[in-house]
Amino acid sequence: MSSSAPTVSSASPRLQGLPPLVGPGTRVLVLGSFPSVKSLQLQQYYAHPQNHFWRIVQALWPDAPWPADRDYARRCQCLLAQGVGVWDVYAECERQGSLDSVIRHAQLNDFPALLQRCPQLSAIAHNGGESYRHAKAVEKSLAQAGLAGRVSLHRLPSTSPANASWIFEHKLTAWRAVLTP
Repeated sequence: MSSSAPTVSSASPRLQGLPPLVGPGTRVLVLGSFPSVKSLQLQQYYAHPQNHFWRIVQALWPDAPWPADRDYARRCQCLLAQGVGVWDVYAECERQGSLDSVIRHAQLNDFPALLQRCPQLSAIAHNGGESYRHAKAVEKSLAQAGLAGRVSLHRLPSTSPANASWIFEHKLTAWRAVLTP
Protein backbone atom coordinates (compact mmCIF):
# COMPACT_ATOMS: atom_id res chain seq x y z
CA MET A 1 0.00 0.00 0.00
CA SER A 2 1.48 3.30 -1.01
CA SER A 3 0.92 6.59 0.64
CA SER A 4 1.17 9.91 -1.03
CA ALA A 5 1.53 13.34 0.42
CA PRO A 6 -1.43 15.68 -0.03
CA THR A 7 -1.14 18.00 -2.98
CA VAL A 8 -0.73 21.62 -2.02
CA SER A 9 -1.69 24.17 -4.62
CA SER A 10 0.59 27.16 -5.01
CA ALA A 11 -1.95 28.96 -7.18
CA SER A 12 -3.08 32.36 -6.00
CA PRO A 13 -6.77 32.81 -5.25
CA ARG A 14 -9.02 34.40 -7.89
CA LEU A 15 -10.05 37.75 -6.43
CA GLN A 16 -12.97 40.00 -7.41
CA GLY A 17 -12.56 43.78 -7.35
CA LEU A 18 -14.92 46.38 -5.96
CA PRO A 19 -17.84 48.00 -7.81
CA PRO A 20 -17.24 51.46 -9.30
CA LEU A 21 -17.80 54.48 -7.10
CA VAL A 22 -19.25 56.93 -9.64
CA GLY A 23 -22.25 59.15 -10.16
CA PRO A 24 -23.73 61.26 -12.95
CA GLY A 25 -21.61 64.21 -11.73
CA THR A 26 -18.30 62.34 -11.95
CA ARG A 27 -15.89 64.52 -13.91
CA VAL A 28 -12.63 62.81 -12.85
CA LEU A 29 -12.31 59.05 -12.54
CA VAL A 30 -9.41 57.81 -10.43
CA LEU A 31 -8.31 54.39 -11.66
CA GLY A 32 -6.24 52.22 -9.37
CA SER A 33 -4.93 48.81 -10.33
CA PHE A 34 -6.70 46.46 -7.90
CA PRO A 35 -7.80 46.79 -4.26
CA SER A 36 -5.35 45.84 -1.51
CA VAL A 37 -5.99 42.92 0.80
CA LYS A 38 -7.27 45.36 3.43
CA SER A 39 -9.57 47.07 0.92
CA LEU A 40 -11.01 43.73 -0.17
CA GLN A 41 -11.53 42.66 3.45
CA LEU A 42 -13.39 45.87 4.29
CA GLN A 43 -14.95 46.30 0.82
CA GLN A 44 -13.65 49.88 0.77
CA TYR A 45 -11.40 51.70 -1.67
CA TYR A 46 -8.03 52.71 -0.22
CA ALA A 47 -8.70 51.15 3.19
CA HIS A 48 -5.05 50.59 4.18
CA PRO A 49 -4.34 53.20 6.87
CA GLN A 50 -1.01 54.19 5.29
CA ASN A 51 -2.49 54.76 1.84
CA HIS A 52 -2.45 58.49 1.10
CA PHE A 53 -5.58 58.60 -1.09
CA TRP A 54 -8.11 59.84 1.49
CA ARG A 55 -5.58 62.19 3.05
CA ILE A 56 -4.85 63.71 -0.37
CA VAL A 57 -8.47 64.27 -1.37
CA GLN A 58 -9.23 65.77 2.03
CA ALA A 59 -6.30 68.16 1.58
CA LEU A 60 -7.55 69.10 -1.91
CA TRP A 61 -11.01 70.01 -0.62
CA PRO A 62 -10.46 71.06 3.01
CA ASP A 63 -13.81 72.85 3.23
CA ALA A 64 -15.82 69.78 2.23
CA PRO A 65 -17.71 68.00 5.02
CA TRP A 66 -15.29 65.10 5.46
CA PRO A 67 -16.32 62.83 8.34
CA ALA A 68 -14.02 63.04 11.35
CA ASP A 69 -14.71 59.39 12.20
CA ARG A 70 -13.48 57.94 8.86
CA ASP A 71 -17.02 56.79 8.04
CA TYR A 72 -16.58 55.21 4.60
CA ALA A 73 -20.08 55.87 3.25
CA ARG A 74 -19.82 59.55 4.17
CA ARG A 75 -16.31 59.75 2.69
CA CYS A 76 -17.66 58.35 -0.57
CA GLN A 77 -20.56 60.83 -0.62
CA CYS A 78 -18.15 63.68 -0.03
CA LEU A 79 -15.80 62.48 -2.78
CA LEU A 80 -18.64 62.14 -5.28
CA ALA A 81 -19.82 65.64 -4.36
CA GLN A 82 -16.39 66.89 -5.53
CA GLY A 83 -17.00 65.22 -8.92
CA VAL A 84 -14.46 62.44 -8.30
CA GLY A 85 -15.16 58.74 -8.83
CA VAL A 86 -13.02 55.68 -8.13
CA TRP A 87 -12.56 52.33 -9.82
CA ASP A 88 -9.77 49.96 -10.83
CA VAL A 89 -8.43 48.79 -14.17
CA TYR A 90 -8.78 45.14 -13.12
CA ALA A 91 -12.13 43.47 -12.45
CA GLU A 92 -10.47 40.34 -11.14
CA CYS A 93 -7.07 38.75 -10.87
CA GLU A 94 -4.93 36.25 -9.00
CA ARG A 95 -2.63 37.69 -6.36
CA GLN A 96 -0.98 36.83 -3.07
CA GLY A 97 -0.68 39.94 -0.90
CA SER A 98 -1.27 43.48 -2.11
CA LEU A 99 1.62 44.32 -4.44
CA ASP A 100 0.86 45.10 -8.08
CA SER A 101 3.99 43.20 -9.11
CA VAL A 102 2.38 39.87 -8.12
CA ILE A 103 -0.90 40.35 -10.00
CA ARG A 104 -1.45 37.47 -12.42
CA HIS A 105 -4.15 36.53 -14.93
CA ALA A 106 -5.94 39.86 -14.61
CA GLN A 107 -9.16 40.70 -16.42
CA LEU A 108 -9.84 44.34 -17.29
CA ASN A 109 -12.99 46.06 -16.11
CA ASP A 110 -15.80 46.92 -18.56
CA PHE A 111 -14.90 50.55 -19.28
CA PRO A 112 -17.37 51.21 -22.13
CA ALA A 113 -20.29 50.31 -19.84
CA LEU A 114 -18.98 52.50 -17.02
CA LEU A 115 -18.30 55.47 -19.24
CA GLN A 116 -21.96 55.60 -20.23
CA ARG A 117 -22.77 56.24 -16.53
CA CYS A 118 -20.44 59.28 -16.36
CA PRO A 119 -21.72 61.86 -18.90
CA GLN A 120 -19.63 64.69 -17.39
CA LEU A 121 -16.35 62.76 -17.39
CA SER A 122 -13.47 64.97 -18.53
CA ALA A 123 -10.40 63.21 -17.06
CA ILE A 124 -9.12 59.83 -15.99
CA ALA A 125 -6.36 59.84 -13.40
CA HIS A 126 -4.33 56.64 -13.20
CA ASN A 127 -3.26 56.06 -9.60
CA GLY A 128 0.20 54.62 -10.26
CA GLY A 129 2.12 52.83 -12.96
CA GLU A 130 0.26 49.52 -13.02
CA SER A 131 -3.00 51.30 -13.74
CA TYR A 132 -1.33 53.51 -16.35
CA ARG A 133 0.02 50.43 -18.18
CA HIS A 134 -3.55 50.02 -19.42
CA ALA A 135 -4.04 53.60 -20.63
CA LYS A 136 -4.20 52.39 -24.26
CA ALA A 137 -7.04 49.98 -23.43
CA VAL A 138 -8.86 52.79 -21.61
CA GLU A 139 -8.34 55.08 -24.63
CA LYS A 140 -9.84 52.38 -26.86
CA SER A 141 -12.86 52.20 -24.55
CA LEU A 142 -13.21 55.98 -24.70
CA ALA A 143 -13.26 55.80 -28.50
CA GLN A 144 -15.87 53.02 -28.40
CA ALA A 145 -18.03 55.17 -26.11
CA GLY A 146 -17.68 58.17 -28.45
CA LEU A 147 -15.58 60.08 -25.90
CA ALA A 148 -12.23 60.11 -27.71
CA GLY A 149 -10.58 63.51 -27.44
CA ARG A 150 -13.02 64.68 -24.74
CA VAL A 151 -11.45 62.83 -21.81
CA SER A 152 -7.81 63.42 -20.89
CA LEU A 153 -5.66 60.68 -19.34
CA HIS A 154 -3.13 61.36 -16.60
CA ARG A 155 -0.54 59.29 -14.77
CA LEU A 156 -0.32 60.17 -11.08
CA PRO A 157 2.07 58.89 -8.43
CA SER A 158 0.59 55.97 -6.56
CA THR A 159 -0.95 56.76 -3.19
CA SER A 160 0.05 53.29 -1.99
CA PRO A 161 2.37 52.95 1.00
CA ALA A 162 4.57 50.84 -1.32
CA ASN A 163 5.37 54.08 -3.21
CA ALA A 164 7.74 55.39 -0.56
CA SER A 165 9.89 57.25 -3.10
CA TRP A 166 7.30 60.06 -3.22
CA ILE A 167 6.72 62.01 -0.02
CA PHE A 168 3.16 63.10 0.74
CA GLU A 169 3.67 66.74 -0.26
CA HIS A 170 4.96 65.77 -3.72
CA LYS A 171 2.06 63.36 -4.24
CA LEU A 172 -0.38 66.10 -3.17
CA THR A 173 1.10 68.59 -5.65
CA ALA A 174 0.82 66.10 -8.54
CA TRP A 175 -2.73 65.13 -7.62
CA ARG A 176 -3.79 68.78 -7.19
CA ALA A 177 -2.71 69.56 -10.75
CA VAL A 178 -5.14 66.96 -12.14
CA LEU A 179 -8.05 66.78 -9.71
CA THR A 180 -8.76 70.41 -8.97
CA PRO A 181 -10.15 72.69 -11.68
